[in-house]
Amino acid sequence: MGAAEKTHTRRRAIPWLLLALWIGVLAVVSPFASKLADVQHDRITDYLPASADSTQVARIQDQLPGGRTTELVLVYHRDGGLTAADRQTAARQVAAVAGRHELTAAPRAVPSRDGTTVMYPVASNEPGTDEKKRDALVDDVRSVAHDQGGLTVQVGGPAALSTDAADVYQSLGGPLLYTTVAVVAVLLVLIYRSPLLWLVPLVAVGTADYLSTGVAYGLHQAFGTQVSGQSTGIMTVLVFGAGTDYALLIVSRYREELRRHERPYDAMRAALRGCGPAVLASSGTVAAGLLCLLAADLNSSRGMGPLGTVGVLCALVAMLTLLPALLVLLGRRVFWPLVPAYGSAPRTGRSLFAAMGDSAGRRPLTVLASGAALLGVLALGVLNLPGTVKQQDSFVDKPGSVAALETLAKAYPERSAQPIDVITPAGRTDATLAAVRGTHGVASARADRTGGGWTEISVIASDPPQSAGETATIEQLRHELAGSYVGGPSAQQIDLKDTNSRDRLVVIPIVLVSVLLILIALLRSLVAPLLLMAAVVAVWGAALGIGGLVFGPLFGFAGTDPGLGLLSFVFLVALGVDYGIFLMHRMREESLNGAEPAAAALSALRTTGGVIASAGLVLAATFAVLTNMGLVQLVELGFVIAVGVLLDTFLVRTYLVTSASVALGRRVWWPGRLSRRSDPVRPERLPEPV
Repeated sequence: MGAAEKTHTRRRAIPWLLLALWIGVLAVVSPFASKLADVQHDRITDYLPASADSTQVARIQDQLPGGRTTELVLVYHRDGGLTAADRQTAARQVAAVAGRHELTAAPRAVPSRDGTTVMYPVASNEPGTDEKKRDALVDDVRSVAHDQGGLTVQVGGPAALSTDAADVYQSLGGPLLYTTVAVVAVLLVLIYRSPLLWLVPLVAVGTADYLSTGVAYGLHQAFGTQVSGQSTGIMTVLVFGAGTDYALLIVSRYREELRRHERPYDAMRAALRGCGPAVLASSGTVAAGLLCLLAADLNSSRGMGPLGTVGVLCALVAMLTLLPALLVLLGRRVFWPLVPAYGSAPRTGRSLFAAMGDSAGRRPLTVLASGAALLGVLALGVLNLPGTVKQQDSFVDKPGSVAALETLAKAYPERSAQPIDVITPAGRTDATLAAVRGTHGVASARADRTGGGWTEISVIASDPPQSAGETATIEQLRHELAGSYVGGPSAQQIDLKDTNSRDRLVVIPIVLVSVLLILIALLRSLVAPLLLMAAVVAVWGAALGIGGLVFGPLFGFAGTDPGLGLLSFVFLVALGVDYGIFLMHRMREESLNGAEPAAAALSALRTTGGVIASAGLVLAATFAVLTNMGLVQLVELGFVIAVGVLLDTFLVRTYLVTSASVALGRRVWWPGRLSRRSDPVRPERLPEPV
């Protein structure tokens, strides 16, 4: 056997070795991948920083006698007024609940003034800190307390709200994954127009998703990384969105190289040499942007950074190893019926992006001004964004706990049905009680458990939960009760909003600086990175503005999630810059080969436009899957990111960045050498996007 044949035989073995390696990796990861759901926590106090008042309250409550208290409210209502039989039914059901569970105190009936409603506050320490036991208790209470003979029975309270939220998060895993897979599969079939080719990237990205769950669990075990339903859902979307984008770039370049190389292995080697660095650069930018979330004070945001980075890096590794191995093993026939034959010429014709580039090139300043004005007008919609969403309004479909809150708000307008928890040093209980009762907006207050040097005081406000009046009462209590902590569901929402406001001020500048420095290093220019950063920030503002125009009037949302601004910014900047890298790298390569600035910009758009458009559609579609989930915060985040990606793909990259590059000419590469030279220079080793 000759040396060439031996080399070819060794190369043919490489894809099989990679495939075997992946099988081994999955076998090792498999025991851990299934455990990720077990370490997922979605209590609001798990999201909040340890320094928050409401987090301190929850921590101390867990240490009081009996541990964490599970608080429920059983609500019995009849529109025409409760009958004697209704009251007997209510008393019988409440007694049954007390007989099945150990309660902290005997439930006491609290009738409404209008006679339509009676509520029974119920509390138990049985579940402790075990969220599964809490959910089981809530479900059991609901099985006992049920409608009867026209009497409406609802189970509400903080524990019921938490259980309903947990049910939504737990349901995300299956539906989110299956819907994402279906959307990506349909788009790949339409893009590739092949009965087999679409399946290869899907298998690779599905494998990357499975790997990411195992790695995420290891990250939690090793570093205590916060794992929430939101972060795991976003990780899945990122794996499928970013992974499919990378696959589109690699497959597109591989198809080109198959026309130049007889053997698939050689074609793939050339394809990875050409587009691999661009994929590495883009994934590195996304990872850097996501890791900036480590500067966030909110646990959920800080945990999302590493988990999102794990997703992107797992997608990158799979697309650079598993995908090429599968494609090489399947050979040219995987492209059937549009098989790229060796030595054949690609189909030629005037593309849509060539026409769009020409229109941007003829009047660059007009196109740039018009596009910027459009984005500015859309950004004005931010002024129409509804206020912060209340906890009871955070569900797309109203669960029983929210229905109970609404019934209580109507039947008991003179008081809140949701307690405010105050934790005070045990030696100051009487003084704190007196101060609490003397605070404006407090309807009643009583001391509950004592232990470990602390006393728990339950406070009932005279205003509805999360109203402006109750918020003022909580803030006044925090101001007056030095040395004490004020928590509870409404206080948690206040801390959530305040922490998100702090995180925006800290994280957004870090993201801007980090991504800008990476772009400067990649493009060896200052103007081009600033142009790309201005573009993605404009896209973010316009996408949020469109959200403001539809969230309330069209979707009927009563508020926006406090974290929407920060998370949408991080994702749109990190992911949007990806496409800018692909476009500007190709433009720089054309310039290095001697093309004039305008010709380089239009050529880059013509050669990368189709792939970028396909990648943008896939990425937008994967994030749009979140709009089908049951929580307002996920719907809003998915909508804003999907709209932003589409704006970035079809308006900003196509028209604005291209027209700005044409208008600036060589100045777009200032202060690099391309800005000073008009003669061709020796080409550098630069990554090719397609």
